[in-house]
Amino acid sequence: MAPQVSSLFRAMQRPELRLETGVLTSERVKRTWRERKQMFICLSVGSLALQVLVADSDIFAHPLAEPWAELLRSVQQKGGYSHVIASSTSFGKNLLPRAAALLDVSPVTDVTAISEPRVFVRPIYAGNALCTVRYTGESPCMMSIRSTSFSPATESMSETKVAPITQVDLSFLSEASSRKSSWVNLTSQDTERPDLANARVVVTGGRGLKSAENFKLLEQLAEKLGAAVGATRAAVDAGYVPNELQVGQTGKIVAPEVYIAFGVSGAIQHLAGMRDSKYIVAVNKDADAPIFQVADYGIVGDLFQVLEELLEKIPDKK
Repeated sequence: MAPQVSSLFRAMQRPELRLETGVLTSERVKRTWRERKQMFICLSVGSLALQVLVADSDIFAHPLAEPWAELLRSVQQKGGYSHVIASSTSFGKNLLPRAAALLDVSPVTDVTAISEPRVFVRPIYAGNALCTVRYTGESPCMMSIRSTSFSPATESMSETKVAPITQVDLSFLSEASSRKSSWVNLTSQDTERPDLANARVVVTGGRGLKSAENFKLLEQLAEKLGAAVGATRAAVDAGYVPNELQVGQTGKIVAPEVYIAFGVSGAIQHLAGMRDSKYIVAVNKDADAPIFQVADYGIVGDLFQVLEELLEKIPDKK
């Protein structure tokens, strides 16, 4: 089970939520799921998965939000569920507002804590403040959660119960919705490094690395540590690395066990994407850089010298 999906289950198990019935939506990019052209929806009460709905169609071969939103509306209208929960991934952020508009409700986004069935905590001002909000609209209460704020469910937490699988009636799908957008291709880097959003260790570089060539030093360190590579928006905008490695408010939200930042100043937009990391290590020549205010360990010095010493002393990962 993917970490984002496991975190969704953990969120639905929160006793404060006291679900009557809820819909958990998830888009998986595993190859086998793409080949099956299916969307999986889990109906849940508390910690138990009561039923799994499977939508089997070529339309769902790729994560296009328009047909998926129509599917979610149809499932909700037939089931009348109290909550609809999705992960705050790129796809979740694309899908949930569309489905909410079709159902004429307002979604609550980026939930980091659940206080009551309809009271949630979410960050504002680039993560510098937390806001408690109460949903007072009609059902369903639609929300997206930051998976980094909910630890993945463990096997010991789950009960051994087989949930029935039901095929969804797709007669409601219109040809118009499938023509609004079309899948072109998927471009991604082939690497054996862990996924940035789920890695236990993340090594991030900022504009202080000065060039794409110098980012290769960061990649070498990541290989030794078994870590993922991230970057600030400034580094991405400068063309050092592709956009998919961006960490921050407009990039990916990460919360690894160890986050190592080289040449990162610590802009609030970047801190919003990594401040939940368990341990933050910062390397910067500027002793007044804001990154040191959130860092657990800091080194004031030349990042290239630090990188060189680390590469020399850390053995290759076997």
